[in-house]
Amino acid sequence: MSSNKFRRQLRQEAQQWQSEGLINASVYEQLAQRYQFEELESASRKQFVSILLLIGSILLGVGTIMLIAANWQVWSREFRVALLLLLFIGLNTAGFYLWQRPKGGKRRLGKTLLVLGALTLGANMALMSQIFHQNRPAYQLLLLWGLGVLGMAYSLRLTGLGILSALLITIGYIQGQGQPEFLALGEIAWLRLMVRFMPVVSGVMFIPLAYWCGSRWIFRLGAIAVIYSLEFNLVHLNLLVAPAWVSAIACALPPALLWGYRDKFWRRYLENAKSFESTARTLAIIFLSLLFSLLSFYWMWNVSFIPSANNTSHVPWYILVNLFILVSLTIWEWLHSWRQFNRITGFVAFMIVISAVIPYWHLSTGSLDIAAVLTFNLLLLVLAVGLIRKGITQAQRRFFWGGLVLLTLQVLSRMIEYNTDLLFKSLVFLLCGCGLIAAGVSFEYYIRAQHSK
Repeated sequence: MSSNKFRRQLRQEAQQWQSEGLINASVYEQLAQRYQFEELESASRKQFVSILLLIGSILLGVGTIMLIAANWQVWSREFRVALLLLLFIGLNTAGFYLWQRPKGGKRRLGKTLLVLGALTLGANMALMSQIFHQNRPAYQLLLLWGLGVLGMAYSLRLTGLGILSALLITIGYIQGQGQPEFLALGEIAWLRLMVRFMPVVSGVMFIPLAYWCGSRWIFRLGAIAVIYSLEFNLVHLNLLVAPAWVSAIACALPPALLWGYRDKFWRRYLENAKSFESTARTLAIIFLSLLFSLLSFYWMWNVSFIPSANNTSHVPWYILVNLFILVSLTIWEWLHSWRQFNRITGFVAFMIVISAVIPYWHLSTGSLDIAAVLTFNLLLLVLAVGLIRKGITQAQRRFFWGGLVLLTLQVLSRMIEYNTDLLFKSLVFLLCGCGLIAAGVSFEYYIRAQHSK
């Protein structure tokens, strides 16, 4: 089904064509039936009602929380517990009852109530902990809350709950990194295992849910959670003193895992499953862009360290298990996709190999600082030009503008990093601004010309 924006534009154009005599009434009716012009107004009304329901539910939730907070100290503990349980059960029961209705306002209201019920779950956990004097860190509450919402998302197959669960678990994981006992979590053994194996657990939790709900956003958040937790585990070792292969894996494994991703397994067992391969490859390009941008700075390489070739620092066992699983999965992906190996995949593989070899070599010998800076600046330039070229050949704005912004940021960051004359810096900024505007306007004219053919 085409987007509502396209259908509205097509209806407007078709009406104009009919008034100018370019098409007759029968052709207009065929277009109206094919693109369902009559449903556009009802779709707008449904969207407006959904927004009103969302705003009203938020206001209702805030009002309820303020009412409870105003009388919290007055009520007895038994009454508070009963009120929290009734609120949670009532919202989810009403939401589930309405959600089972056919498509319409009641079903949308049911989804809204279920999301409110998931939010109420966190409030219940926090307040129950306070009532019974079981004070726990906020990140533990977020992790447990996220797991509860994840169970609701799987059982109800709701995209909103899946996104909320991914955000809660990721925020809890990020917030807990500043705590000294984060990787210990001594009193909750299964939560400790979840935190330590988060790179693998994130994929197990969110990737199947993304296919189950058909949600590209859940897939994005799940993939980001996998990569972020993997990088945290490796960077937490201190890459300057860890074995050199740790930094090589930190640079090369995430893009290799994302670019080689294939969803044949899910299509085999789930009918009409969406393909997320392009989404994974886009995330791989974003990771390479960020990596090359970071490693193109000279200060990243001009640091004192002991060459790690003679270093025998111990890598924790759970990190080795995570790496073994993810590296094995990556190798399996690339071996099973060799038939689809083309020029673009070959060049991406080359960039991944270079991003692993240079850090390993430098951390082993300490002799590649200038060469590394030049190499990653060149890789960043080639990646930006490649995105611009793909955007032009395929008339895709996101590739063109992504490459153009990446190229502009590279030029500006080099001007800021190195000591250059202020007049020269101002000239570069002016040229970049003019070039960006000129390239953008030319590209928009090019796209318009392509669509008019």
